[in-house]
Amino acid sequence: MIKDFDRKIVLEDGSQYYGYGFGDDCDKVSEIVFNTSMVGYQEILSDPSNTNTMVVMTYPLIGNYGMTDEDDEAKTPTIDGLVVREYNDQPSNFRYTKTLSEVMAEYHIPGIAGIDTRKLTRSIRDTGTKRVLMTSASTPVEEALEIIKNTPVPTDGVARVSCKKRWYSRTASAKYTVVVIDCGVKNGIIRELNARGCNVTVVPHNIDAATLTRMNPDGVLVSNGPGNPEDAAEVIELVRELKGKFPMFGIGLGNLILSLAYGAKTYKLKCGHRGGAAVKSLADGKVISTYQNHSYAVDAESLCGTGLVITHQNVMDGTVAGIECVEDNVFAVQFQPESAPGPQDSAFLFDKFIDSMKK
Repeated sequence: MIKDFDRKIVLEDGSQYYGYGFGDDCDKVSEIVFNTSMVGYQEILSDPSNTNTMVVMTYPLIGNYGMTDEDDEAKTPTIDGLVVREYNDQPSNFRYTKTLSEVMAEYHIPGIAGIDTRKLTRSIRDTGTKRVLMTSASTPVEEALEIIKNTPVPTDGVARVSCKKRWYSRTASAKYTVVVIDCGVKNGIIRELNARGCNVTVVPHNIDAATLTRMNPDGVLVSNGPGNPEDAAEVIELVRELKGKFPMFGIGLGNLILSLAYGAKTYKLKCGHRGGAAVKSLADGKVISTYQNHSYAVDAESLCGTGLVITHQNVMDGTVAGIECVEDNVFAVQFQPESAPGPQDSAFLFDKFIDSMKK
């Protein structure tokens, strides 16, 4: 007997996709995006960069290896929802501690399975990201569209996921101290720094420059995070005051914030970059595989006169994937070198950050 659909998503253009609910059964309005990763749904669920987004997974089978506590990228997932083709609630991995649905229910994250994710992804790719409501299958479409229309677009993503007070991650025989400006930092970044002999202090996004300067770190890292970089005005001003005083490394949103702090401009991509992407180093022509998760990009022409130069370029669409100011000992990349999930080709960038602190 075929089970009746109990959930659906309604896009702001009026299109509807019916399926079966898992996780929490709450209604949620969000921006819908897609991620092309073949693995790593736990890292995607727990990545603070996915705050205020509902993610469509293009890989068809999700949930099959469960969830493992030690693999979370943040303690509390803040994603708005997951949309999948097929959900597996009987994990086979010996490491799993909870099912994906159990974790999503615990944190009030709704999910829907059984829809045509290929069709939905093509729609997002061709016409751009849209706002969407995940709701009961019985909700009238007119009512759903009214809910979407009357729900404000959030602009507090960084403030929501940033830590409220500083915290530490220390390692034995540390050689360097690094301050991480927390715009939604992933645990994988902290692990990479610890593994290279760095004691890490993670500070709130709204820390003032004087306080951070008194901490006298060997280097400063501006982390990944969610949303429009222009909404992170406090971090932009902080970086503007700190540039040239410490070696600085930006990742993801950090790349966008550093660019804005130097006077460049950013813009929103049609459907964002989420998943694997090839990136070319302009210095030597080498191409590396990277993991990316962002909706915005740096305007290449606006970099003229800022002191920043382009170091990496996205092979797929030519967008800026890395920038650098040699004079200030500052560099940043739009991709995620901690590789959680994703390839490990770009982990050498953490070594570059260590070298910049040696100088």
